Amino acid sequence: MGPKTIRITIILGVFSLLSIFIVQFVWTKKNIAIQERKIAIQERKDSLNLIHFSEQVHIALKNTLDQIAVDKSDSSDMYGAVKQLDINYYTVDINEELHPFYLETLLKREFYNQHVHQDFQYGIYDCFTDSIVFGNLIKFSEDSLYNPATTDSENNYPDLKWEKKDGHYFTVYFPNVVDENAKMETEVLTSWWYLVFIGLFPLLFFGYSVNVILKQKRLSDIKNDFINNMTHELKTPISTIGLSSEMLLKGAITDKEDIQRYAGVIFKENNRLKNQVERVLNIAKLDKEKLELKNENFSLHELLEEAKDIFEFNQMIHDGKITLHLGANCDSIYGDAVHIGNVVYNLIDNAVKYCKNKPNITLKTYNEKKGVCLEIEDNGIGMKKEHLKMIFDKFYRVSTGNIHDVKGFGLGLYYVGLVIEAHHGTIDVKSTVGKGSTFKIWLPTCNK
Repeated sequence: MGPKTIRITIILGVFSLLSIFIVQFVWTKKNIAIQERKIAIQERKDSLNLIHFSEQVHIALKNTLDQIAVDKSDSSDMYGAVKQLDINYYTVDINEELHPFYLETLLKREFYNQHVHQDFQYGIYDCFTDSIVFGNLIKFSEDSLYNPATTDSENNYPDLKWEKKDGHYFTVYFPNVVDENAKMETEVLTSWWYLVFIGLFPLLFFGYSVNVILKQKRLSDIKNDFINNMTHELKTPISTIGLSSEMLLKGAITDKEDIQRYAGVIFKENNRLKNQVERVLNIAKLDKEKLELKNENFSLHELLEEAKDIFEFNQMIHDGKITLHLGANCDSIYGDAVHIGNVVYNLIDNAVKYCKNKPNITLKTYNEKKGVCLEIEDNGIGMKKEHLKMIFDKFYRVSTGNIHDVKGFGLGLYYVGLVIEAHHGTIDVKSTVGKGSTFKIWLPTCNK
């Protein structure tokens, strides 16, 4: 998939999402407008119903209070004794103590007479003992009877406040009388949440799809770069072997030393091809099997000194040098010395290959966070910031266009990352174009 196709796909996806959002927004807005009209109508209807209900309850409670006054021979003025604290909560001041069953009988009779067909519960406050007695939850049944819903008195009241007073009073609570308008307002809010959720999932799917497409595009670029690099890597030894074999077959070379020299070239180039193929196969094998480690205690400083000697003797060119600053007090590591050594060799080899001047490499160690840090600093060509997050990906190489002066398949740093991860360590890199790179490796020190 080319860049143009990806751009067209993303643009079409964005327009599709916008179309969905616009349609859903218009639909939701119209739906909310309809709901708001219904709410306005229902509010007026509910308001009249609540006013009528409140009037019926007030009359019933006033009649109950009058009956109590008659039965108790109380002639005191009880004006304003009935108060409504909420749409479903009423309080009535009284002068005498009341038996719960007596109050319950009066409330049932008066509510029935006033057509208050609602479940209710009452409570009686005794100022002498500063205590509250809750009555049963009384349910109104279809046969026009009020029956206790429970055999034992229990508090089904919500968090309602009971005041301490000098006098007695009782309260009545109607649990099923609620404000329907609040429910309908919640439904309006739910419509907006519906719009959010209905648009969120396509947005997440679109984002995930774009991410997958971009990853596939990057993998495709990496694959093409790998094929180009591999082609150039294999072309040189194949050409050398072909030319040497052709010279030997023609019989133009009769000198024994020349024949041995050409045969040696063929042997070396054949080994080079073999090593390159094995490198690719070994990395492919690491994807299928877990990296096998032969752990043992070893000294990181001894490994670094050995690596310094090998590179200075065999591979360093143009008077390059490696400088060691071994400052770690504890350099003992429990791990696979061969794999850790390969990590060091890979990083030093890259520092040499990607240096246009005299290679100047510094290896520094120090202890940090119950582990040992190894910094490998070079004076190479460096890397741009956008490449640093991908250099540990398999087959990834910093693009150099059609120039293939540096050999490799982009497997070295991938292998380095696998080894450090298998040892429960971390690796970071800092780089400046034209100045060089610094790789920082942290490994846990030996605890065995």
